[in-house]
Amino acid sequence: MALFHIFLVAIVQGITEFLPISSSGHLILLPNLLGIPDQGLVIDVAVHVGTLFAVMIYFWSDLRGAVLGLPRLISGRADTPGARLALLLIVSSVPVMVCGLLLKLSGLDEALRSIAVIGWTTLIFGVLLYWADQTGKVEKASENWNMRDAIVLGLWQAIALIPGTSRSGITITGARFIGYARQDAARISMLMSVPTIIASGVLLGGEAAMQADLGLLRDGAIAAAFAFVAALLALSLMMRLLRSLSFTPYVVYRLILGVTLLTIAYT
Repeated sequence: MALFHIFLVAIVQGITEFLPISSSGHLILLPNLLGIPDQGLVIDVAVHVGTLFAVMIYFWSDLRGAVLGLPRLISGRADTPGARLALLLIVSSVPVMVCGLLLKLSGLDEALRSIAVIGWTTLIFGVLLYWADQTGKVEKASENWNMRDAIVLGLWQAIALIPGTSRSGITITGARFIGYARQDAARISMLMSVPTIIASGVLLGGEAAMQADLGLLRDGAIAAAFAFVAALLALSLMMRLLRSLSFTPYVVYRLILGVTLLTIAYT
C-alpha cells in the first residue's frame, strides 16, 4: 500500500473520529474524489487503535480512575468515583455492542454503507446536533453523569451504527438534549468511545489478523501512528475551542459534506 494512501486514510480517520462530522462519510468520499482503492480491514483496525490511544492519553486521569475502580466493581462495589465511572462506561456501551453484533451477523452493516445513506445521515444528524446545541439547557456537568443518563446516551450511541451519523456527534447531541454543557457533553462522549472502540477492535481484530501479512502489519503500524497524532491534535483543538465556540461550525461542515455525498450518490 502506498505511503501517501496510508497517510491520507490515517489522517482523515484520526481527525474525524472524535469531531462530530462523521469519519465514515469522509472515508467514503476519499475514493470518489481521488480514485484510490478501499484501505481494507487491517488498516481500518489499525487507525482505530491509533485513535483509541489518543483518547486514552488525553483523558488518562479519568480513565486511570476507571481502571483502578474495576476491581471494586467486579467485587460488587461501585462506591468510589473510579468504580462508578467504570460502571457507567460499561452500561453505556451495552446497546451499541449488542446492536453492532446483530448488524454484523445479519450482514446489514455492509448494506448500510452506501453513499446515499451516509449523505442523508450526515445531513439529518447534523441538523439534529444544531437543534440540541441551540436549545439544550446547561444544567449538568460531567461529574453529575448517572446511571439513567448512561443508559440514555448508550441508546443514542447505538444510532451511530448507521454510517454517517457520527458516534461523537450523536452522543454529544444526546448529552446536550439532557442538559450537559458543551465541554461536558464532549468529555462524556469521548470517554464513551473507549469501550466502544475496544469492542469494535476485538470484533474485527480476529478477521483482520487472518488477512494480515508482514507488509500489511507494517502498513498498519504506520497508519496507527499517523492516526494517533492526528486524533490527539484534533481532540485537543476541539476541547479547547468549545470553551468559546458552539458546535455550529461542525454543523455547517456536515451540511456541505452531506450535500456533496448526495450529489455523488444521485449523479
